[in-house]
This record gives sequence, structure tokens and C-alpha cells, in this order.
Amino acid sequence: MNLKETNHVETNRYQLQLEVTPEEFNKTVDAVYKTEVKRMSIPGFRKGKAPRAFVEKYYGEQVFYEAAVDRLYRSIVMEGIEQSKLDVVSVGDFKIDEIGKEKGIQCTLTVVTKPEVAIEGYKGIEVHKEPVVVTEGDIDGEIQRVRERNSRMVTVEDRTAQNGDIAVIDFDGYTGGKPFDGGKAENYELTLGAGQFIPGFEEQVVGHKPGEEFDVNVTFPEDYHAEELKGQEAVFKIKLHEIKVKELPEVDDEFVKDVSEFDTLEEYKKDIEKTLLERREKAADADVENQLVDAVIERVQAEIPDEMVENEIDEIINAFAQRLQSQGLKLETYLQYTNMTTDDLRTQYKPQADRQVKVRLGLEKIAQLEGIKPTEEECEEELKRLSEAYGMPLENVKGLVNMEMVSADLANQKAVEFVRANAVIHEPDSGEEPKGE
Repeated sequence: MNLKETNHVETNRYQLQLEVTPEEFNKTVDAVYKTEVKRMSIPGFRKGKAPRAFVEKYYGEQVFYEAAVDRLYRSIVMEGIEQSKLDVVSVGDFKIDEIGKEKGIQCTLTVVTKPEVAIEGYKGIEVHKEPVVVTEGDIDGEIQRVRERNSRMVTVEDRTAQNGDIAVIDFDGYTGGKPFDGGKAENYELTLGAGQFIPGFEEQVVGHKPGEEFDVNVTFPEDYHAEELKGQEAVFKIKLHEIKVKELPEVDDEFVKDVSEFDTLEEYKKDIEKTLLERREKAADADVENQLVDAVIERVQAEIPDEMVENEIDEIINAFAQRLQSQGLKLETYLQYTNMTTDDLRTQYKPQADRQVKVRLGLEKIAQLEGIKPTEEECEEELKRLSEAYGMPLENVKGLVNMEMVSADLANQKAVEFVRANAVIHEPDSGEEPKGE
């Protein structure tokens, strides 16, 4: 395969004039003939035994051309791109200009290339870091959540129902004196005050005792999901069986021993404070990084081809489909459940894809301008990390991954670190002048 000519037709788009020599083409046609002839019946010959010349005379000289082109297509494209030295991100139209035993294949391949990128002002970017504080209220809130997880439900018999209780009820609903679909249940656990039912329903359960039977009168909202019930007045026959309340454990040393590795409440609180501080410090650092990435995106100057964004959308959707598959759900089933189409999904992910493409282009340019490259040791460490993450032998990982992509990803990570190291990070209430990290 030979590259005869490279023509720049428009921004980020080239046409490659390619040639498959007659020798290579005829060799491929002969290989196709040997495969296809086994299924062919030619008068005067046993099935699969007709010489190529007879088959071509009977069916036409071009009988094997299409299959030969299909067989050659991948090598034509790959070798053409390699010989062009272009940084191709997408392959477009492929057109046969001439084809024949004497001419071989003369063809045109349209390719889309990575855009030229310019970026300025990526040093000294100013961002603000959120203050990292943990209050007594935060610690108490965390303890309260642990209490909730360790709570138990107990039955209350000596009082009426209150907001916050769980009322175990039978209900039977009627509109116009007639029952309606979905209006009946037994031993239903209703959390009073949670707004689970029609407005006014839960309020009318409050104040009643277990064993009581009573009516609840409500009006369905005009925007109710069932068309036949919108705006309708309804009566529910109620029987209150039981009132349950959530009982929380006391916060003391015994509680601490039950829910943690500590012996005293004071130790437990100090550990919660430490954990919250670390978590919020990471969140604040992540926010700083997001601000820096946004700033890099704003500084990227490039005419990004639509194909790059579309390819990124493909990657995002493929990754999403794999996550669904790991949960036992097919993408097609998910789309049915959510009443979405593939086009809807592509539209949903387009802003994310556009952002990711711009970030990658900007960081690649910064890495290029600053001579940022990962070392062999860093690449090896990344492979080990992937090996551990996927539970796969290191040698298998090396055989599967594209080392150029691994190196590029690491270079981009180092470019982010470079931008951060040269940023001006304002830390509120620090009492110090803003400084680069």
C-alpha cells in the first residue's frame, strides 16, 4: 500500500490518495477466490473446483473485488494513516476511484486530525480554597447518624399517634361511594409527617389510638398521576393497628464500644473530628483542582472537530454500558425503563464529553510546552496499580493496555500538578498572603 498524496481540504480534515499495487490486489483477490469458490457451482465443474478464470468469466471479472476490498480495508487505512504522519482522531469517507487487475486499487480516504492547540496564562491562575472546619454540631450530627443506623423500632401503646411515628394501618378508599384501583391496603406502615400520602391524609391519622377505626377525608391534587382521580374528593376507611417509634441508643461509653474501636466518648469524638477534617480537606483540594481545570478549559484555543466530541460520547456510553452490565442490566433495558433513546443519552452526555476533550487537549499542550513526561518507573507503577485494581497479572495488563495512552494519561496528571504548583491559591481567613503551592 502506498500513500501517493496528502491534501489538506479544510481545518482538521485531510484527504489521503492511496494505492494498492496490482500485485497486492491480485494476491488478495486470489485468496478470496480460494475461500469463496468452495460455495460456488459452475456448469461443467464439480462444486468448488472451478478455476478462477472460469468463475470470473461466468460471474464477471469483479465477482471477488468487493470481498477483496473488505479484506484490505483495515490495512489500507492503518498504513495510510501511518505513512501520512498525521495525528488522526477519526476516519471519514472511503472512496474507490479505480479498481482492476491492471490498476490495483486507487482510493481516497478522508481523515480528521487532532486540532492545533494554543494555551496561555496557565501559570499563576488564581483560585479560592474553601475553609476546612469541623464544628461540635458536625460531630454531633455524625453521631446522630450512627444512632439512627443502630436504632430499633418499638411499639407504643399508651398514647395517640404523633408526627414522626410509624402508623400501621389498613385503609380502603372510595370516590363517589365507589372503591378505586390502588386505594386499598392492609398493615401498611405509614410514617406520619413524611408527606408520603395525599395532602391532609397523615394529619388526620395523628391523634388516634391503636384499635380505633375512623374516616379520613381528602381531595386528590389536580396534578395527581392518575387521571381519573385528579381533583376528586375521597374517603378512606382507616383502622389503626399499631404505633411504632424509633428508639435511639443513649450516647455514652457503652454505645461507643458497640459502634467503634474506642472505649470512651471523648476518643470517639476526636476520631470523628479527624475523619471529617480529612474528608473535607480532600473535598476542598478536589474543588481547587476543579477550579483549575475550568480555568485551563477557558484558556484552550482550538477548533475542535465534532468527531472528537462524538468519539468521547461513544467512550462515555460504552463505560456506562459496562457499569450497567456489571449490575446485570443491559443498556437497551435501561433505556426502556427510563423512556430514553440512544440519541437522548448522547445529548445528555455531550456537555461532559465536550469538557473532557477540552481538558485533555489543554493538558496535553501544557505537558508539551513544559516538557512534562512520566518516567519509566512511573509508567511501571501505573501498570502495577491497574494490575491490582483489576485483579489481573501484571504481564496480562502489559499485553492489553496501550502504553502510549498510559504515558499520555500520566503526563496529563503531571500537567495538572504543574498548574496547581504554579497557581495562586487564596485560603480565606488564613491570615497570610495568597501563595502558590
